[in-house]
Amino acid sequence: MNGEFDDYYQLIYGERWPLLRDSLLKPSKPVPYSEKLLKPYMLDYASILAAMTLRLPKGGLVLDACAAPGGKSLVISSLMDDATSLISNEFSNERRRRLCAVLDEHLDKKTRQQVKVSGFDAAKQGGRKTEIGRYDAILLDAPCSSERHVIQDKNALAKWSPKRPRFLSQRQWSLLSSAFLLLKEGGSLVYITCAISPLENDSVAERLFKKYQTQVLLDPVDLAIGENTQFGKIILPDQWDGMGPMYVARFIKTSEKRDK
Repeated sequence: MNGEFDDYYQLIYGERWPLLRDSLLKPSKPVPYSEKLLKPYMLDYASILAAMTLRLPKGGLVLDACAAPGGKSLVISSLMDDATSLISNEFSNERRRRLCAVLDEHLDKKTRQQVKVSGFDAAKQGGRKTEIGRYDAILLDAPCSSERHVIQDKNALAKWSPKRPRFLSQRQWSLLSSAFLLLKEGGSLVYITCAISPLENDSVAERLFKKYQTQVLLDPVDLAIGENTQFGKIILPDQWDGMGPMYVARFIKTSEKRDK
């Protein structure tokens, strides 16, 4: 065990950490998701629930901002009406090829035509004036520490340092603030990570309120499972039969003119 890693999360979780650490060391328990798909796709049940929290418009445009490998895009597409379109975005070329393959293999022709794949940098897209306020709903499954992967990979664990969550939280903030600019007034924005550090979860969500103040409303996550946090919910494997980790926070974009 990397001593820095253990000390870092011990400080956060206290007496709970040994049990949580042991649960992270165990294999995850993916389940088959098959709703309106040509064949099932294996996903952690917490991921399915997280994708379902996005409030989908009728006949609108939806963005899955960091979509690879594609599981959450499949969930979203299965819940869309015939007039809704989804842009599944992935900046990495290699991961985008995997995303396209997953969509092609699992969606019927009609649904696949409703889903377009793009490759822009979601952290910078909000800086383009033509893109501001374009999307009715946005799912942001942000790149994160993914401690479950780290703790199960000796090389990743050996390289880990406290700088990792700090660095990733900056990238996550760039993505979240950009996504907020891309969102239409009244639109739904869901922020997701599979991290267990509050620095990558509630702390990133808090920055949204500090910057945009009256333009953002918290839309409490209505999940039957998970633990409440200041801004959302987190599903941790030690409490929920191996599911997760999965942090979910949901927001609504309001008018600038709303009174403070």
